[in-house]
Amino acid sequence: MRQAEIVRETKETRIRVSVDLEGSGEADISTGIGFFDHMLTHLAKHGRFDVCVEAKGDLEIDAHHTVEDVGICLGQAFLKAVGSAEGLARFGHEVLPMDEALAEAAVDFSGRPYLVFRANLPKTMVGDFDSALAEEFFRAFAMNSRMTVHVVLRYGSNAHHCIEVMFKAFARALSRALSLDASRKGVPSTKGIIET
Repeated sequence: MRQAEIVRETKETRIRVSVDLEGSGEADISTGIGFFDHMLTHLAKHGRFDVCVEAKGDLEIDAHHTVEDVGICLGQAFLKAVGSAEGLARFGHEVLPMDEALAEAAVDFSGRPYLVFRANLPKTMVGDFDSALAEEFFRAFAMNSRMTVHVVLRYGSNAHHCIEVMFKAFARALSRALSLDASRKGVPSTKGIIET
């Protein structure tokens, strides 16, 4: 049962997330930020995870706290849902196109949280989502899932396409990294342990 639920309440946000790593890509997302909901739906669909997110944040200020805190909660939920790293693929990588944009993502379930984010994104709003918040989400997720995450936008000009293809590539890489392989015995590390 690779499932988890996380609840987080602060003065800025109230968030409940649940994930099922053995899902079918079902998404029930409500953050109050339409474009962000769209991206999280892609995360579920293309990662084949079932994901539920209910978030209420101080959107009268801006979307920053909500996006970052959802990243925190999802990262914690994925870490909790993995449980033992025995039989885990551990690494995942994907390169995907979307029209004029091309993105690459690589994930290591390493116990060493790190983010490399290289994307020359247009500084703009995509609906109600500031393009700069894409990096904030990936950073919060990486730090709280204790994964090493690299997300690279190789090229692209349409901000919607650029962000969407990064989320899709990340979802596919994450799915590969968190998949189980019955032929793998033990923890996929020469140390014999992945500290989470």
